[in-house]
Amino acid sequence: MAGAFTIQARDPSSLARAGVLHTPHGDIRTPAFVPLATKATVKGLLPEEVSALGYDMVLGNTFHLHLRPGEELIERMGGLHRFMGWSGPIITDSGGFQVFSMGHGTVADEIKGRAPHGSKGGASSGSEGRSSIGSEARSGAILAIEEGGVSFRSYVDGRVRTLSPERSMAIQAALGSDIALVFDECTPFHVERSYTEASTERTHRWLTRCLEWHFEHGPAGQLVYGIVQGGVYEDLRRASARVVAGSRCDGIAIGGSLGDSKAQMYEVVEWAMRELGGAHESRPRHLLGIGEVDDLIRGVELGVDTFDCAMPTRLGRHGCALVPDPANRWRVDLVKGRWREAPEPLQEDCPCPACSRGFSRAYLSYLARAGELTGARLLTLHNLTFIARLMAELREAILDDRLPEVAAAWRDPEKPLPP
Repeated sequence: MAGAFTIQARDPSSLARAGVLHTPHGDIRTPAFVPLATKATVKGLLPEEVSALGYDMVLGNTFHLHLRPGEELIERMGGLHRFMGWSGPIITDSGGFQVFSMGHGTVADEIKGRAPHGSKGGASSGSEGRSSIGSEARSGAILAIEEGGVSFRSYVDGRVRTLSPERSMAIQAALGSDIALVFDECTPFHVERSYTEASTERTHRWLTRCLEWHFEHGPAGQLVYGIVQGGVYEDLRRASARVVAGSRCDGIAIGGSLGDSKAQMYEVVEWAMRELGGAHESRPRHLLGIGEVDDLIRGVELGVDTFDCAMPTRLGRHGCALVPDPANRWRVDLVKGRWREAPEPLQEDCPCPACSRGFSRAYLSYLARAGELTGARLLTLHNLTFIARLMAELREAILDDRLPEVAAAWRDPEKPLPP
């Protein structure tokens, strides 16, 4: 789609920009966070609730929707938008991360050096947001990674399935998403350079096949994003960014392992972003699986337009709330005993239902510890409200040429914001 992204303003002190991404189901104001609707729902919420919080787009997952209920059923029901009752834009992950997680494992597996569930060994890959696979996907098993595609055993029925570049694109076409991601291998951190290089080159060949399928068979108006891989190696990352930027994709996503520390992650992202400037900067950029508060701020400064992550909704379901407390990773764990008798709300100036109705931390702590669904809903709404507010303020700051001050205030809430 020509002219799919409009840049409205740039921050002179960084690579940040504010813009509008145009899709068949509406516009996305950027920079933006994209909540996960992995299995055709943002867990616990109605579509109108998600929209009312200020979110323009959600992310569905090709892998899970293919296995259950199946893209054929969703297509017969009028496509993913009608099936889940979401009228705005939808981006679909290709399924690559979920498939390869069966062989490489999750982030926790990687950090702790343990074998992934459902496999006989190997390292893990990905990031928290893109690891929305849950125990179900990890109970599957990857059988073969070949040039043609990947064979794996389904966690739903045990059948052997194959996912290829063409199949992934066909599923996303049937789902009718506004943005489709190409099929890639999400390379893990703990693999040798030779494997990362070979995997990245195969991902580039799969990119070509995805685009060829889409140009011949894809639905009109659907945007296709290529994915930059290359692990933590600067030359591979930069080369991959150049290959993807040189293709006919409509947008560019940054994927794969981004390192073992925040400093390394920011460095890896910046390598790619530097290659995506100049003649390539007119295309939107998406950072896969990243959603921590400090990572969102730094990602915006590095020129990322959209992000997705399971973090805010997952934390809410597990009794954690996001609050302006950088020293504690912007979190308060309400399951802990110290909050059992706390009369204060989560956040004084928050408009979410949990805060605006005056519910105390003691009540929310009780709900979380008791496993009450009301607690999970309230905390999910609060966390998404918190992230929506962050992204809205960063966007307005870019438009008003005040990003450094606003970013500094979010990083240190005790520091007064300049007039």
